Amino acid sequence: MSQRAVERAVGKLVTDEGFRNRFFRDPRKVSFNEGFELSHEELEALARIPSAALAALSERIDDRICRLHVPGERNREECAS
Repeated sequence: MSQRAVERAVGKLVTDEGFRNRFFRDPRKVSFNEGFELSHEELEALARIPSAALAALSERIDDRICRLHVPGERNREECAS
């Protein structure tokens, strides 16, 4: 377990809509692909955060620190294959 990994994952969930969408489809795979070393318990806790709450918080964050999400854009996993 790593508090730092949890904090990084939460930050990415708030600031990166594409990551957030992928995470809620497959938390374990997406976290692994991003290099987050999260325990089963940490993954479960993160997956229980309502995605709508993360999206609402993201809308209140200055655009200069949020990643632009372009619908239909290929993500890193798709580009690697």
